[in-house]
Amino acid sequence: MFDYIEGKVAELTPTYVVLDVAGIGYFVNISLQSYSVIEEKKMLKMYIHHVIREDVHLLFGFKEKKERDMFRLLISVSGVGANTARVMLSTLTTVELEKAILGNQVNIIKSVKGIGLKTAQKIIIELKDKMGKLTEEMSVLMASDSKVREEALEALIMLGFAKPSVNKVLDNLLNKESGMDVEHLIKNALKQL
Repeated sequence: MFDYIEGKVAELTPTYVVLDVAGIGYFVNISLQSYSVIEEKKMLKMYIHHVIREDVHLLFGFKEKKERDMFRLLISVSGVGANTARVMLSTLTTVELEKAILGNQVNIIKSVKGIGLKTAQKIIIELKDKMGKLTEEMSVLMASDSKVREEALEALIMLGFAKPSVNKVLDNLLNKESGMDVEHLIKNALKQL
């Protein structure tokens, strides 16, 4: 099973990207959400969900882990396949989908092409509890990240680095990998400052 693929962008369209990794081209289906983030990139790291069926193996790629997590939640609902989930993530952002599910906003989910009233209701019913648990876990992680970030910020400013550049580097690092300890965060930040 793949977790991510990193390689050179050989071809890019709004629906797929071909990643060249050591001379092998991986055809990766993407959403418009990911496409808008990766439009100008030459090298790319995509988080992968691998779908295996009798007749085909498909790779679905996401620029952010959070989008892949949402994709996996969506396909866990019976009646929502990988392509439907990709259309949903192309129509709505991950945050919009999360808010719609947690807020019982059937009309927003129903606005996605191919999603009817019953499917929209089913998505809300089946995912609301799962997302509530994920949101709680994320808020705990974000609280710990906030404390670690503040300590790292103070230490780097004491070392003489400018606050705006330190803030930018810390935000980028924590967006890529949450749950870092202070020492790890400072070491990674020093490499980029």
